[in-house]
Amino acid sequence: MQQITIVGLGLIGASIGLGLKRWAAAQARGVPLTVVGYDIELLHQNEAKRIKAVDRTTWTLPEALTGADLIVVATPPSAVPEVFSAIAEHAPDGAVVTDTCSTKAAVLRWAAERLPSRLHFVGGHPMAGKTQSIEGADADLFRGAIWVVTPSLTASREAIETVLGLVAALGAEPRFLDAEEHDAYVAAISHLPFLLSVALMRVTSRDVAWREMRQLTAGGFRDTTRLAAGSPRMYRDICATNAPAITRWLDAAIAELESLRALIATGSEDALRELEAAFEQARDARAEWATQERRPGELLQDTAGELSQLSVGQHLQQLFLGGLLTRRRSLPERERQKPERDR
Repeated sequence: MQQITIVGLGLIGASIGLGLKRWAAAQARGVPLTVVGYDIELLHQNEAKRIKAVDRTTWTLPEALTGADLIVVATPPSAVPEVFSAIAEHAPDGAVVTDTCSTKAAVLRWAAERLPSRLHFVGGHPMAGKTQSIEGADADLFRGAIWVVTPSLTASREAIETVLGLVAALGAEPRFLDAEEHDAYVAAISHLPFLLSVALMRVTSRDVAWREMRQLTAGGFRDTTRLAAGSPRMYRDICATNAPAITRWLDAAIAELESLRALIATGSEDALRELEAAFEQARDARAEWATQERRPGELLQDTAGELSQLSVGQHLQQLFLGGLLTRRRSLPERERQKPERDR
């Protein structure tokens, strides 16, 4: 009987439990698997048992670690050092330890400092989530998602294969990345969007006209501010553990906003043309991203609803033609006026 212990029963931890329980039941003759859960919040423990994300929970973390073959740490980053210390003291020899934190360099450093050589650490980060906690737990949360894997230097081949088996059981696709590289990437595509969402929500909600203004909000505002509903503690910890990468991308975003502001404030024909060109570049980059495929006919991103009645091929054709028209408009006026034979 294999035992998987999940430390932290929020959205990610409970969804891992649900996914593993379903996977084990679906295997031929079933898989002898026990999922043990622990969370400092008793309400999370009770809910995890109610939705059958775990087989049992324990009153203390040492109890949950007893007999564990695989330990999944799904806590906020600030809790990881203390959890690692408990794992170092109470986990059985040879246990494999992984995590789900949104930053990896700090977590790997803590693992090297606190986990003994008798344990094997393989870092992980599922690129999936919601703004909800355990109430949003879903066995399909990771299906088709990228799961970044960052093994420690001392991780055994068997430990890495164990974590890859976990990823496969949950329907995710593993991607090996260096920890520093991972942190630089997610600062741009995950942490910066959250901060921009927070900034928009704070700027608008603190305005004296917010009471009237909010009656006019629609899809654009809803979509852009959705991330601001995320866990304040989690994002505080993310900022604390990935500050250099986040500030780099914040600086780039601020510079871009200042550039757009200058064009808008100038308001001349040249400035407005440059502003439109910036909008076109962003639109085309978004279209290219939205139509990338994992496999023929299968979009990598969940953007099918955005493509209305057009096929992916038609969108790519529009993207190409749009770029061609943009390039033609950028030619000097007299160059465009030349007869075709003179070019």
